[in-house]
Amino acid sequence: MTTDETQPPAPSDLCAEHTPRMNMARHVPEIYKAVVALETATRKGMDPVLLELVKIRASQLNHCAFCLDMHTKDALAAGESVQRIVQLSAWEESRHFYTEREIAAIELTEAVTVLTDGFVPDEVYERAAKHFGEQELAQLIAVIATINVWNRFAVTTRMVPGGYTPGGPRG
Repeated sequence: MTTDETQPPAPSDLCAEHTPRMNMARHVPEIYKAVVALETATRKGMDPVLLELVKIRASQLNHCAFCLDMHTKDALAAGESVQRIVQLSAWEESRHFYTEREIAAIELTEAVTVLTDGFVPDEVYERAAKHFGEQELAQLIAVIATINVWNRFAVTTRMVPGGYTPGGPRG
């Protein structure tokens, strides 16, 4: 393998960014602010690494590039490893990278995110309830619902990934 084959493409060789369709914050500021307030409330008291794993997994399932960019950066800033982030899309075959508690949260995330597969199975809910107290479980469900709202906003309006910096503006 030559050196050229191992180098990332030059910026001039990359495809052009797509154009966003609209800016939700500008067109419906009250709704946007309400979802930001919901997001803020869901973060309180939650383990930041678990929070980001859940958001990354939902965003993978929803094909939300903007949220994947944001939440992988936030996960890394919170101390998560690259290996665990990379393995998350194949967590069933790489369970040994995660705790049972994290697996329960990831399973619940999938069940809540992909409702077209049917109801949230009792066994998935019961596993999550085993690892999270009622208040924490309710908060986890709110986290999952909220990232799904953000994913739907970002995918539908074609928000452009790549420009987010942890600690900066979130939308």
